[in-house]
Amino acid sequence: MSKKNISTDELISTIIKGIDEVKGEDIQLLDLRDIDNTVCDYFVICSGNSNTQVKAISNSVQKIVGKEAQEKAWHVEGESVAEWVLIDYVNVVVHVFQKQIREFYDIEGLWGDAKTTTISTSN
Repeated sequence: MSKKNISTDELISTIIKGIDEVKGEDIQLLDLRDIDNTVCDYFVICSGNSNTQVKAISNSVQKIVGKEAQEKAWHVEGESVAEWVLIDYVNVVVHVFQKQIREFYDIEGLWGDAKTTTISTSN
């Protein structure tokens, strides 16, 4: 399989498709490019209702991004507990939370300077 170079926008839309496929909720895109000393350009954040759904969202994102974008996550953590799974595609990092864990950590609040876009899906 040859690796195709896809744009960050294409990667983000493929990630969102993976989230939507298993009914991930409350999808937010945080644009971090105008903030100094960030680890990546974008965060994609979403919620699931249980550790089973969080795991399913994580698997769906990795499968669809792998298949359609030929991109493999550089690093994935949190899948065993599945309260907060982080999928790192280098300049795009995906955070899949259970709702109460997301509220507790409040990533959107911590990165309040980021441009935030709420993503509407077919749910």
